[in-house]
Amino acid sequence: MSGTNDTPAEEDSPEMVEVETEGVDEEGNLVIDDLVVALDSEGNIVATDETVAVITPEGDAVVDEKLSVMGKDGKLHAAEEDVSIFEIDDE
Repeated sequence: MSGTNDTPAEEDSPEMVEVETEGVDEEGNLVIDDLVVALDSEGNIVATDETVAVITPEGDAVVDEKLSVMGKDGKLHAAEEDVSIFEIDDE
Protein backbone atom coordinates (compact mmCIF):
# COMPACT_ATOMS: atom_id res chain seq x y z
CA MET A 1 0.00 0.00 0.00
CA SER A 2 1.36 3.42 -0.88
CA GLY A 3 0.00 6.84 -1.52
CA THR A 4 0.35 10.53 -0.91
CA ASN A 5 -1.56 12.70 1.51
CA ASP A 6 -4.33 14.89 0.13
CA THR A 7 -3.71 18.03 2.18
CA PRO A 8 -3.13 21.24 0.23
CA ALA A 9 0.53 22.21 0.30
CA GLU A 10 2.54 25.28 -0.44
CA GLU A 11 5.18 24.95 -3.15
CA ASP A 12 7.98 24.70 -0.55
CA SER A 13 6.17 22.10 1.58
CA PRO A 14 7.43 18.53 1.20
CA GLU A 15 5.24 15.86 -0.38
CA MET A 16 4.72 12.83 1.88
CA VAL A 17 4.71 9.28 0.53
CA GLU A 18 3.98 6.24 2.72
CA VAL A 19 4.71 2.60 1.96
CA GLU A 20 3.69 -0.25 4.29
CA THR A 21 4.73 -3.87 3.88
CA GLU A 22 4.10 -6.91 6.03
CA GLY A 23 5.12 -10.53 5.98
CA VAL A 24 6.22 -13.49 8.05
CA ASP A 25 9.92 -14.22 8.54
CA GLU A 26 11.59 -17.67 8.68
CA GLU A 27 11.01 -17.86 12.46
CA GLY A 28 7.24 -17.29 12.17
CA ASN A 29 7.33 -13.68 13.36
CA LEU A 30 5.02 -11.10 11.82
CA VAL A 31 7.13 -8.23 10.44
CA ILE A 32 5.50 -4.89 9.59
CA ASP A 33 7.55 -2.12 7.95
CA ASP A 34 6.02 1.36 7.62
CA LEU A 35 8.13 3.90 5.70
CA VAL A 36 7.18 7.57 5.31
CA VAL A 37 9.31 9.64 2.92
CA ALA A 38 9.34 13.44 2.60
CA LEU A 39 10.13 14.68 -0.94
CA ASP A 40 11.06 18.22 -1.95
CA SER A 41 9.47 19.99 -4.94
CA GLU A 42 12.00 18.31 -7.28
CA GLY A 43 11.22 14.80 -6.00
CA ASN A 44 14.40 14.43 -3.92
CA ILE A 45 14.22 12.66 -0.57
CA VAL A 46 14.72 15.10 2.33
CA ALA A 47 13.74 12.88 5.28
CA THR A 48 12.44 9.42 6.17
CA ASP A 49 10.59 7.98 9.14
CA GLU A 50 10.67 4.17 9.28
CA THR A 51 8.94 2.00 11.85
CA VAL A 52 9.61 -1.75 11.89
CA ALA A 53 7.55 -3.94 14.22
CA VAL A 54 8.36 -7.61 14.80
CA ILE A 55 5.68 -9.59 16.64
CA THR A 56 6.47 -13.14 17.78
CA PRO A 57 3.94 -16.00 17.73
CA GLU A 58 3.86 -15.68 21.55
CA GLY A 59 2.73 -12.03 21.26
CA ASP A 60 5.99 -10.31 22.25
CA ALA A 61 6.93 -7.32 20.10
CA VAL A 62 9.96 -5.21 19.22
CA VAL A 63 9.29 -1.82 17.62
CA ASP A 64 12.18 0.10 16.03
CA GLU A 65 11.53 3.66 14.81
CA LYS A 66 14.21 5.63 12.99
CA LEU A 67 13.99 9.23 11.75
CA SER A 68 16.62 10.18 9.16
CA VAL A 69 17.36 13.47 7.39
CA MET A 70 19.33 14.20 4.24
CA GLY A 71 22.76 15.65 4.94
CA LYS A 72 24.72 18.10 2.82
CA ASP A 73 26.77 15.10 1.68
CA GLY A 74 23.69 13.69 -0.08
CA LYS A 75 23.31 10.77 2.35
CA LEU A 76 20.59 10.00 4.88
CA HIS A 77 21.72 10.37 8.50
CA ALA A 78 19.83 8.96 11.49
CA ALA A 79 18.60 11.88 13.59
CA GLU A 80 16.70 9.82 16.16
CA GLU A 81 16.13 6.13 16.86
CA ASP A 82 13.89 4.54 19.45
CA VAL A 83 13.59 0.81 20.16
CA SER A 84 10.76 -0.47 22.37
CA ILE A 85 10.29 -4.04 23.62
CA PHE A 86 6.90 -5.33 24.75
CA GLU A 87 6.65 -8.74 26.43
CA ILE A 88 3.46 -10.68 27.15
CA ASP A 89 3.16 -11.59 30.83
CA ASP A 90 2.39 -15.33 31.16
CA GLU A 91 0.48 -15.06 34.46
